Amino acid sequence: QVQLAESGGGLVQAGDSLRVSCEASARYFTAYRMGWFRQSPGKGREFVAEISQSGENQYYADAVKGRFIISRVNDKNTVFLEMNRLNPEDTAVYYCAARLGGYKGDTYSQNDYEYWGHGTQVTVSS
Repeated sequence: QVQLAESGGGLVQAGDSLRVSCEASARYFTAYRMGWFRQSPGKGREFVAEISQSGENQYYADAVKGRFIISRVNDKNTVFLEMNRLNPEDTAVYYCAARLGGYKGDTYSQNDYEYWGHGTQVTVSS
């Protein structure tokens, strides 16, 4: 069983940067691939990024590629999402997620993930 808790959301201006964090309570954190998803009003939950168990491999949605960076610190059971050059279209609730298993492709749906946090709101004003 894995419990996930996001933090670090907030209100920023377009062009700013923000880093959100996710702390996992998992006995074997390194067994899980970690991901970030987001959901804005009226839209489904969309994939943002995933990082492999070791942190060596990262995958990004096209909408954030080149602007967002996912990373993890395994000895602190924590995964980060650094968001740069934010724009109003990035406004959403950001969710941390965890799954077992290996690489399945460069993008994922929420059905691929087993464990979820409650989300943290990120709002980007123009």
